[in-house]
Amino acid sequence: MNRLFLELALAGGDWVLALLLLASVVSVAVMADRWLAFRKNRPRTDELAAVLGDRLSSGDVAGALEAVCGFASLEGRVAVAGLERYGMGAASVEDVMAARLIRERGTLERRLIILGTMGNNAPFVGLFGTVLGIIKAFNDLAVTGNSGVAVVMAGISAALVATAFGILVAIPAVIANNYFQTRLDEMVASSDRISRLILAHLREAPGKRA
Repeated sequence: MNRLFLELALAGGDWVLALLLLASVVSVAVMADRWLAFRKNRPRTDELAAVLGDRLSSGDVAGALEAVCGFASLEGRVAVAGLERYGMGAASVEDVMAARLIRERGTLERRLIILGTMGNNAPFVGLFGTVLGIIKAFNDLAVTGNSGVAVVMAGISAALVATAFGILVAIPAVIANNYFQTRLDEMVASSDRISRLILAHLREAPGKRA
């Protein structure tokens, strides 16, 4: 086992750098994809709430549904799901909106786990590459017979590149993941506000079932 690991180490850490480079490309692609997805779902909570309030207060459920269909956002789609079942009672409307919110949240969370994984593990991958590089540097030193601080430091400094690269990959991934998670929480809160507004009007409407 020691011999196998030594042979792996003597191959150097170049393959680790290649792996980190690939990880950085994937990370950037996920960031771009999620940025477009979140941009399409930009909340318009106040505007949507005003439209719903006006239409539902006057009992115009069909008009409310037609107006809400123009909101291309998470909260808008949740509102549409509730309004489509408006005549089925508050319990049914609440359940269908909750189910739609879970579905929409899952769609927006897609591939965010990649950013979380990159942020948590890229530094360790880089550190692994550094360890391999240091092992190779000392082995080369022993084989060639060269000595001196300059020779040793040159090998170690080259090995540390992998750790630096790993941290460089991790930092943007962590920042992006935190940003998207925060945006998602805000969207869910906005959707919950709209859901409560619809349920309040439904429960206050005469003749509607709770």
